Amino acid sequence: MIDVKAIPAVKASPWNDPNVRPYVRLERLTKSFGDFKAVDDISLNIYKGEIFCLLGASGCGKTTLLRMLGGFETPTSGRIFIDGDDMTGVPPYERPVNMMFQSYALFPHMNVEENVAFGLKQDRVAKHEIAERVATMLELVKLGGFAKRKPHQLSGGQRQRVALARSLVKRPKLLLLDEPLGALDKKLREHTQFELISLQDKLGVTFVVVTHDQEEAMTLASRIGVMDHGEIVQAGTPTEIYEFPSSKFVADFVGSVNIFEGKLTEDEPQYVRIASEELGATIYVSHGISAAPDATVWAAVRPEKIYMSTEPPDGTDNTVRGAVQDIAYLGDLSIYLVKLPTGKIVRVTRPNTSRHAEAITWDQQVYLSWDASSPVVVTR
Repeated sequence: MIDVKAIPAVKASPWNDPNVRPYVRLERLTKSFGDFKAVDDISLNIYKGEIFCLLGASGCGKTTLLRMLGGFETPTSGRIFIDGDDMTGVPPYERPVNMMFQSYALFPHMNVEENVAFGLKQDRVAKHEIAERVATMLELVKLGGFAKRKPHQLSGGQRQRVALARSLVKRPKLLLLDEPLGALDKKLREHTQFELISLQDKLGVTFVVVTHDQEEAMTLASRIGVMDHGEIVQAGTPTEIYEFPSSKFVADFVGSVNIFEGKLTEDEPQYVRIASEELGATIYVSHGISAAPDATVWAAVRPEKIYMSTEPPDGTDNTVRGAVQDIAYLGDLSIYLVKLPTGKIVRVTRPNTSRHAEAITWDQQVYLSWDASSPVVVTR
């Protein structure tokens, strides 16, 4: 369940400014393994200081795309530019890029300080500079007092921060993170997400994060690229992805949603009306769409945008009646599954803002309704 209140406001939008040069530019990038295309003709711009999240299910191509950015996979075709330089054929150790793996890959025989310093020693940085940079980075990730501990003496969250410090101490232009918080429990993961945002904001390093966790992407990202079958099917801010999905797939993949199939019966510049057999009602949407007359379309309505009451609302559009089939109490909110006479199950969420709210229970007949601005109509 995505908490839309947790979606951060974007501080700046360089992707909307045609005069700003992208920091990372992918041109028609493709990676094939035999006849299988893991990444299929992707073009994408990522801007300096962004946290860009690649979001998708297992096998969608997001990790392969990340590995090509890091130089660990060679593109079948296409080009990769970082800070204006063509990096397509450049090996990993010559790229201004660092990669943080899900396993963290810390050296067990080295203490925290040695783990963080390892890359600098490999680059033959002067000893006094190594000591200074490592100390500064450990203070930044709040591990200043843990320098002499071994990885097995640290918690999961502390090991994650050591791996992050080791990745950042070399001052990469671009940091690639592959499921960086996947090994942490839910509470620690939520806490670490905000620490990661704060740290990235202080350092100004561009992050590209791979995750299958929608909440993580929504919390971390300035923008999200939703991937499916090797393609980025939509790229946008968390708000754009959640509120204005471009397809049924995106609407259904990101968060919870009710999708109603229907046919256009009225199509005007200011509104459309959709007749939906599975809903058993008409859907009125207060904006126009681009579709042929009588076209089959899908109206997506988020569960938190549906009103539920025991009393019938005014009007006939955007109104249905059903019976409560199931209830899940989650503390801050409750989820209701309401079965319509057509057999369609509608998901409704209600915040538990009061201890004395209207009591709705199992098998009770209820009315569902929503505002004309709530549905998003997609044509594919």
